[in-house]
Amino acid sequence: MTASNTPRDESSPGSGPIPGAHLDSTAQLMNRITSQLGSQLGLVSLNGTRRPAPAEPPTLVLVAHGSRDPRALSTVRALLERVRELRPGLPVRLGHIELNEPLLPDTLDALGEGAAVAVPLLLSRGYHVKRDIPEMADAARARVHVAAPLGPHPLLVETLCERLLEAGWSVSDAARGGSGVVLAAAGSRDPEAALDTRRTAQLLADRLGVPVLPAYASAASPTVPDAVRALAARGRHRIAVASYFTAPGRFATECAEAAPWIASAPLGAHPALARLVLHRYDQALGPVLGERSAERQLATA
Repeated sequence: MTASNTPRDESSPGSGPIPGAHLDSTAQLMNRITSQLGSQLGLVSLNGTRRPAPAEPPTLVLVAHGSRDPRALSTVRALLERVRELRPGLPVRLGHIELNEPLLPDTLDALGEGAAVAVPLLLSRGYHVKRDIPEMADAARARVHVAAPLGPHPLLVETLCERLLEAGWSVSDAARGGSGVVLAAAGSRDPEAALDTRRTAQLLADRLGVPVLPAYASAASPTVPDAVRALAARGRHRIAVASYFTAPGRFATECAEAAPWIASAPLGAHPALARLVLHRYDQALGPVLGERSAERQLATA
């Protein structure tokens, strides 16, 4: 035994117990006993039978589009970490539709036959949400539920407003009559995608008190320059571009370059976006948990 491990002689002069040390150790011991007893009792039902251990929650798979811009991958990873921080213990993974690794099929394959909820980091309905992601989910061995896209939702509007403020948005009541916003989105040929983007634009307009026109980088009209001209024709000459993209990339950069005044950064790893990801995860699990509860009730009837 080394000198540092030699027991102290409690009977020697000056080596008496430190005041309060015995009480502290007793309290700690009682806390441990109470915690262990509570854990054990939690596994026992009212009729004395042992409850099954709680199952691990389904894995949350964050589904990003993918981009050749390296900033996109780092942004999505930062968002993933925020989601983990908000809900410790929830397994969270990342999968891409294209261009970046890991690809979604590889992420799902790694889950084996487990359960997962795929949460698209997409802001509206469209081909990826309706076809690509469900087909990848169906092909996986895992039991995968696909959540709704992130938008439209008030948490997105919260994020858009804060990104505009960070970019320098400041409109007094006197200047409000000459101000406007272009909501720049990726674009889709699906009419429901345009409907979702228009809904977000209206929510943002209600929040800011100025007109907000949706515009698109591809596959839909109007373009951002066209929307800027439309607002200018209505006497709106202080025009900001709100970047309605989850991460940096070519489309976000091109739209920002068309801004006559300021352009906000993409939504990124904003805390409100992380909360929205978890909200979509919980929404997708709602019917599943309801079915499981009904099955348990039938099994015990």
